[in-house]
Amino acid sequence: MTSLPFRGVLFDMDGVLVDSTGAVARVWSVWAGKHGLDPETVVKIAHGRPSISTIRELLPLGDHEAEDREVERLEIEDVEGITALPGAAELLRLLPANQYAIVTSATRPLAEVRLRAAGLPVPENLVTARDAKRGKPHPDPYLMGAQLLRVPPVECVVIEDAPSGIRAGKAAGARVVALRTTASDAELQEAGADWIVDDCAELFVETTGPGEEYLLLGRRTK
Repeated sequence: MTSLPFRGVLFDMDGVLVDSTGAVARVWSVWAGKHGLDPETVVKIAHGRPSISTIRELLPLGDHEAEDREVERLEIEDVEGITALPGAAELLRLLPANQYAIVTSATRPLAEVRLRAAGLPVPENLVTARDAKRGKPHPDPYLMGAQLLRVPPVECVVIEDAPSGIRAGKAAGARVVALRTTASDAELQEAGADWIVDDCAELFVETTGPGEEYLLLGRRTK
């Protein structure tokens, strides 16, 4: 197993802790159809970024704030099939509340709805789409997450699944573990992931003494 010392762990949400693939695809496909865009392309572009960033890119002349509110409304209403991803609940239980944060491109209302739908706790440390001036792939969200934990980013491990989020974590100065839940290994490597695993079931926490916490990468054998 690979052992990573850490003082803070920064989780992305969708594709890391929560499987919202179906809901994301349904909402963005509806939005794409409304504006005459290719649904498959829109869904791919939208993943791992604040929704308003996608809207500004694909609909430059639209009412971005109004469109963003509509996408948020549709996403909050659609919780069908939302579940916790493998290992997510177990890993969160191993971490003290003051040692981890969730850093998501979802809005706060949407993040809370999806976490509850997946049966996961809403953490005390939560960075959402409207908290940072610039969203992923900029480093701002992960810098804010590290600040909430009062830990330097270099002493944090970021858990991500999207290339934009990996780039954000690396730009913030953190080490990044990428999950194969969304993108290909080639895309994850190109984005700068330090390590790649299947999902959170391959991540464990071990404490060897006060201030000596390690994130272990690799499946444990029974």
